[in-house]
Amino acid sequence: MDEKIEIPAKFQTLIESIEKLSVLELAELVKVLEKKFGVSAQAPMMMAAAPAGAAPAEAGEEKTSFSVQLTTVGAQKIEVIKVVRDATGKGLKEAKDLVDAAAAAPQMVAENLKKDAAEDLKKKFETAGAKVELK
Repeated sequence: MDEKIEIPAKFQTLIESIEKLSVLELAELVKVLEKKFGVSAQAPMMMAAAPAGAAPAEAGEEKTSFSVQLTTVGAQKIEVIKVVRDATGKGLKEAKDLVDAAAAAPQMVAENLKKDAAEDLKKKFETAGAKVELK
């Protein structure tokens, strides 16, 4: 399903420049654009994941599902890769790629976990020397 995308002439050089960037450089570019314009590239994805018709949680309701986001890898990269493999069931290469990408920008490791499972996973990451956020 290779769809031909028509690029307006005014964006042609910009697109060509972006195509030459590595994955890490693209992640860094996204981070810079987010800071520069005060936007988040992750917000639309998170909204799309919400079921249709679901209202945001009321202030009095307690959150029941959590996501674990790897923010800092730390010095023990191999231990963090092992925790990612255990948590996600990914292979070694996929887990390593996720940890490498987390060095440039925070990466989502697991989503829709119960509070106990999310806190347990957070403890495992912290034991391995990484920092995570529960969202």
